[in-house]
Amino acid sequence: MSTTGGSARQTIERFLEAAVSQEPGDMADCYADRFVIEMPFAGGLAPERTEMTREAFRARVTAGLAARRYTRAVDVRIHETADPEVVVAEYRLEGHKIADASSFSLAFVMVVTIRDGLIVHSRDYSNPIDGARLLGRIPQLVAMLTDAG
Repeated sequence: MSTTGGSARQTIERFLEAAVSQEPGDMADCYADRFVIEMPFAGGLAPERTEMTREAFRARVTAGLAARRYTRAVDVRIHETADPEVVVAEYRLEGHKIADASSFSLAFVMVVTIRDGLIVHSRDYSNPIDGARLLGRIPQLVAMLTDAG
C-alpha cells in the first residue's frame, strides 16, 4: 500500500479500504509516524485525546481483530474543505463480532488533517452506546454515567 502522496480525499479512501480489508492493520499506513486522535464523544470509554505512533496504532487495530471484523464501509461521504489538508468523512462500518458472529453497524464522522498523504490529526465522532455495546462495556458506560463523583 502506498503510504504517501495523493490528496486528502485519496488518503481517506485508502483508510476506508484498509479498514475492511483482510489486513485492517494496514490502516496504520495511512497515518504519520506520530499523530493525534481526539474522540470527544467517547463517553469515558476511551481517552478524549491520544497521541500515538503508527506502530502503536497498528498493534491496537490488530488486537481488535480478536473481537471484531469490519467487512464493509457504507454510506461514505467525503467532504473537502477550504483547507486542502482537511476533510470530513462520514461513514458506517459494518461487520461481525468474532465471539458469536453477530453483525453490527457503527456510524462515524471524522474531521481529518492530512499532510503529505498521511493523517496527522483526527477528531472522531461516534455513538458511545453503540461502541460500548460492541465491546461489551455497557456496565462501565452506565457506571460512568451514573457516578455522582
